[in-house]
Amino acid sequence: MNEQEYSEYIKQVTPTHNTFLNVIKAFLVGGVICTIGQALTNWFISMGTAKEDASVWTLICLILGSIVLTGLNLFPSIVKFGGAGALVPITGFANSVVAPAIEYQKEGMVFGIGCKIFTIAGPVILYGTVASWVCGVVYWILRTWGVLG
Repeated sequence: MNEQEYSEYIKQVTPTHNTFLNVIKAFLVGGVICTIGQALTNWFISMGTAKEDASVWTLICLILGSIVLTGLNLFPSIVKFGGAGALVPITGFANSVVAPAIEYQKEGMVFGIGCKIFTIAGPVILYGTVASWVCGVVYWILRTWGVLG
C-alpha cells in the first residue's frame, strides 16, 4: 500500500462529524435534563419543601434516574445521541460511576466493583479536587495581597 492509497483508506474509515448538529443535539439533551431538574425542583417547592432541600432532592432524583437508565442500558443511547449534553450534568457523573460497577460486578465485590467503580470518575474527582485547591490558594494569595476585597 503506497502513501496515496493509505490516505484514501484513512479518509474512508475516519468518521465524519457534523459539529453544528452535534451542538444542537447536546443543547437539546442537556436542556431536557435541566428542564426535568427544574420541574422537579418546582414540584418539591410546591409540596412545601424549602428551596435548598428541594435542590438536594432534585439532585437525588436526577442521580437515581441516571443510575436506573444506566442499569437498563438506556443511558448509552442517550449519550450517543446527545453527547456532552448528557455527560456534562450530574447525570453523566453518576453514569461514569455506575457503568464500571455494572460492567465489573461479575468479578466480585472487591476485585470487580471495589477496584473498578472509580475507573472513569476517579480522574474527574482527582483533578477537580486539585483544581479547586489551586484556585483556593490563588484566591487566598490575592486576598492577602489586597488585590481582591
